[in-house]
Amino acid sequence: MLAKDVMTANVISVSEDTPIHDVIVLLLKYRISAVPVVDHAMRVTGIVSEGDLLRSEDTNHALAWRTRWLDVVFGSRSVAAMEAPGRTAGSVMTRPAITVDESTPLPMIAALLERHRIKRVPVLREDRLVGIVSRSNLLHGLANTIIDHHEPGAAEDRRIRQDLMKILLDEHKLNTVLVNVVVADGHVRLWGTVESNQEALAAERAAKAMHGVKSVENNLSTGPMSGVPL
Repeated sequence: MLAKDVMTANVISVSEDTPIHDVIVLLLKYRISAVPVVDHAMRVTGIVSEGDLLRSEDTNHALAWRTRWLDVVFGSRSVAAMEAPGRTAGSVMTRPAITVDESTPLPMIAALLERHRIKRVPVLREDRLVGIVSRSNLLHGLANTIIDHHEPGAAEDRRIRQDLMKILLDEHKLNTVLVNVVVADGHVRLWGTVESNQEALAAERAAKAMHGVKSVENNLSTGPMSGVPL
């Protein structure tokens, strides 16, 4: 399996001039640990992680910022109350960002995450951001490989996945940032978090109605769409 077979295509990203408090809002809302930073052409210029938000050249400033950030996470302070004059994503991001091509095999991505001790990696097509692969995306894909042993009809599986993700986003209005679809030999597995059992059932019905789908395994769970970043 390749990056494009498991990546989350609906990528949350920011620009270099995005204020820090807006970045924190995104991390909390979507329960993610980092966001890619892109330019107007969707080229990745860096990445902002939780670690970047807690680091600073000035130790005292870093400690104060860390305290405010933890207050937000544990509910004693609102994000709006965090003041960071002049601080933007571009001022704290790590550059260059570690990225992969959409045709990168999953074992190579696993090795990259382990080597650099990171949780997710942006996926590029012709140097432009088209997706992101997280540890959970990777584990879902590797689990499918182990379960199914081989991948006959990989092109058809990619078509099913792409079409289903589009249906879930456009027709059912699901938050596909928190939903992942993995297809192997026509067998669909749904993973992630939705807001209600009705959304989980709607996703399952949409998958079962697609041409070429042999079975559907629904692993979607329900839960709030905000919380502490993972």
